[in-house]
Amino acid sequence: MTESRTHTLFSFGTLRDERVQTALFGGAVPTSPAALAGYTTRPLKITDPAVIAASGLDVHLILERRLGASVEGAVLHLTDQELAAADAYEVDDYTRRRVVLSSGATTWAYLDAKPLRPAERIVVVGDSIAYGRCDPRGGWAGHLAAAHIAGNEAERRLFNLAVPGSTLADVGEQTPALLAARRPDTLLVAAGINDSAVPAAGTTAQADADLPAGSSSASDSDSDSEETADFARLAGSLDTLAATALGHNARLVVAGPSWLDEDRTRDYEGLRFTRARALALRAFFRAWCEANHIDFLDLWEPLRERTELLVDGLHPSAEGHRALYEHLDALGR
Repeated sequence: MTESRTHTLFSFGTLRDERVQTALFGGAVPTSPAALAGYTTRPLKITDPAVIAASGLDVHLILERRLGASVEGAVLHLTDQELAAADAYEVDDYTRRRVVLSSGATTWAYLDAKPLRPAERIVVVGDSIAYGRCDPRGGWAGHLAAAHIAGNEAERRLFNLAVPGSTLADVGEQTPALLAARRPDTLLVAAGINDSAVPAAGTTAQADADLPAGSSSASDSDSDSEETADFARLAGSLDTLAATALGHNARLVVAGPSWLDEDRTRDYEGLRFTRARALALRAFFRAWCEANHIDFLDLWEPLRERTELLVDGLHPSAEGHRALYEHLDALGR
């Protein structure tokens, strides 16, 4: 029985070559002409001998964003096995992500593995850390804006639309209405630290004290189900943001929470920020991104155990924001 060709993959380079298809798939695969709006290409030096042998070239092309441009290519119709073979063929500089063709159809394409490097117009959404609180220079996003725009002041833009206090649900609700005027090609979501807040210990302790002897509190018995429900809601917000980004032909990039010093964070309106919850969110964001082929930039390590880089245990100082930017720059650009 012939395996169904359930996957479509946009190719603008060597995967259209029948010799490459024969080497990878055992023969030519069905293709149809297609174009990708909002992109151009740049050369990429290849050093992998197997890839050079298959393509006959040591310079391939890689996509980068360009407002008003278009890349002509073809859509390949592939089986599960053929898609896996294509993944194995592409070098580490590429990663497979969803894109929108000029026709409006969505498909796979191989993009730059560093998600901010090919960007032209970036929108940042998130919380007070993304906003740049405690740093008069605009925080890590301000450093990113300066470096990004300096590469091409005439064409590149970065819009920081982060709102202090926002949860991921807030970001998911607010973002769709903000994007059309900015025409982003990259949506960088940096939220989650406010989702790490849990009821302050004193509130739980008082509730437990009022229970009959031998009883267990609802917070104990229901904690696992509540956390599962919380993560389901977070997944829904991320799903909304992924659909919003794709609807604007933009690439979604998720930045994970940064390290916090639980000993120094103060209770706020009956809530407190916990490292355990932040770590659980970090793991959840990473897993969701991997499952959905979304870029994840882990911001935990630059501040880990460096409490001197935090103003109040939660918000980075100017030096802390600089450390976050340098880490993000190395991962994303």
